[in-house]
Amino acid sequence: MATALLFAGQGAQKVGMGKSLVENSATARALYDEADSVLGWSLSKVCFEGPDAELTLTKVCQPALFVHGMALHAILKEQGKLAGVTTALGLSLGEITALTAAGVFDFATGLRVVAERGRLMQLACEQSVGGMAAILGEERQTVYDLCAAFDIEAANFNAPGQIIVSGDKAKVDAAVAAAKDRGIKKIIPLNVAGAYHSRLMEPARAEFAKFLDGITFNAPQLTVLTNTTGNVISEPAAIREALVKQVVSSVLWEDCMRSALAAGAADFLELGPGGVLAGLAKRTDRAWVCKSASEFADLAAL
Repeated sequence: MATALLFAGQGAQKVGMGKSLVENSATARALYDEADSVLGWSLSKVCFEGPDAELTLTKVCQPALFVHGMALHAILKEQGKLAGVTTALGLSLGEITALTAAGVFDFATGLRVVAERGRLMQLACEQSVGGMAAILGEERQTVYDLCAAFDIEAANFNAPGQIIVSGDKAKVDAAVAAAKDRGIKKIIPLNVAGAYHSRLMEPARAEFAKFLDGITFNAPQLTVLTNTTGNVISEPAAIREALVKQVVSSVLWEDCMRSALAAGAADFLELGPGGVLAGLAKRTDRAWVCKSASEFADLAAL
């Protein structure tokens, strides 16, 4: 059976993630050691011990989720459990994890890419006052109309009836306040550091583009998808362009999931903490099969 690997995005992180992998696998331990060396600070210590406030920082949680996903991937590969994998996709930063799993980057290069992305996005957050909100139970056009009226942007199309909007905090707050009068039943302000996947991330996009000019992109060895269109992407130059654009564009996650199935995947395996993506899969179509693995004990059941 053809399987698509799913890799987590920001917000899935939790203190303790990956600790059991390192305790039970020399392969995972080597990856965490390499990550600490590449980054020049102890990612492993923050992942395993916290504090949560530090792990939650954009510049920390993005590489943390990348390394966790790649450690799970490395153990499964060592155990011979990836033979049926044909496809890889990831939510936001998880797209870089997916590309690394597909051979577009080696581990150290993928880590440098995601660490720089996280650093630049955190800087952009600190240089602006952004906000985000979740809109539940509405069609896309309703959300597009709200965004147009309040000069904000649709950041994530996670599943049917779960859409995230992003932008200047005052404008997002105004949209939240006006939503009920516009017939929107449920809109929830999110506790986030900034306006991800909106034009407020433009400084990060511009600098990330310069950084990626010095990075080699290999042809993927698996089918991979881009959040920017929700479609399969394969040319290294196109992948580079999509990664740059993704910083400021909508994450079309529901579209990516549907396209993965259309491209031949039969089921999903989420490699990351919290089961967030499995939850979105269930919300999209209850018939979809999506297993999740986060810690070492989870791998025995796969």
